[in-house]
Amino acid sequence: MQIYLPIAEMPVSVLLILGMGAAVGFISGLFGIGGGFLMTPLLIFLGIPPAVAVATQSAQIVASSTTSVLGALRRNALDHKLGAILVAGGFVGSALGVWFFAAARRAGQLDLVIVISYVTLFTIVGSLMLKESIREFWHRRKGGAVRLRRRAGEHAPYLGWPLRMRFYRSKLYVSVIPILGLSLFIGFAGALLGIGGGFIVVPALLYVFRVPTTVVVGTSQFQIVCTTLVALILHAVTNQAVDMVLAILLIVGGVFGAQFGARMGRHLRAELFRFLLAILLLAVGLRFGLELVLQPEEPFSISVQEVRQ
Repeated sequence: MQIYLPIAEMPVSVLLILGMGAAVGFISGLFGIGGGFLMTPLLIFLGIPPAVAVATQSAQIVASSTTSVLGALRRNALDHKLGAILVAGGFVGSALGVWFFAAARRAGQLDLVIVISYVTLFTIVGSLMLKESIREFWHRRKGGAVRLRRRAGEHAPYLGWPLRMRFYRSKLYVSVIPILGLSLFIGFAGALLGIGGGFIVVPALLYVFRVPTTVVVGTSQFQIVCTTLVALILHAVTNQAVDMVLAILLIVGGVFGAQFGARMGRHLRAELFRFLLAILLLAVGLRFGLELVLQPEEPFSISVQEVRQ
């Protein structure tokens, strides 16, 4: 069964899009991430123009993450105070990301920017998470406790900067400056690449701020919902690249998948959680890396450039 996408200007299989939405929604609920880091590449590989894939995917991220946030609220697994700080910085980052997205699109370099950004982010974050998870597996296999990089009461210098705030649910007393910086970057990357940013904020909260795993998932999803919703509205108004037909199909599949993923995620051990997420990131980064070295099927293309009057 085929359906025509008016903004992407191409027909797609309804069942294929629904299936992709359900699969990515499941992974979103499982790992506490928006799922955009998988869905956006899948849409691009399917032939959807990158600008449309990035902008439209934001709608699916909002829908699937909302269901996960509601589940976290019922389990009391969300730090509202920490989430509010992340959202504040994310709003600014989202606005900057949409502006940069539009500028790269006008210059005709958006596709290259997206590919290079995916390869860089996924390789760095995935490698760090894989290293950490393997280290934990190794120490547990030897029967010893996992060594902590910092002892109790110690913290990195930047966590002691001014404007310190106490987050009781996350057991933190740190400066809000690095938290705001993290959220600003996540909002920028999310708006530019069509990702929720969960694959960045989850490991950052786990390894940098030492937030408990049970709180990380719900808090990251709360930040993803708010910042991605802003990015979606800005993309629709500024770039006119949101395909509502595609968005509805992705949302229908993603909402169902996220519920099952959230239930299964509660039974994952922390080290296995990090290992699987690292493998996912490296796999997607490798796939995009191949785009930079393999010869395309159509070496030349013609496009109309947007010029300011």
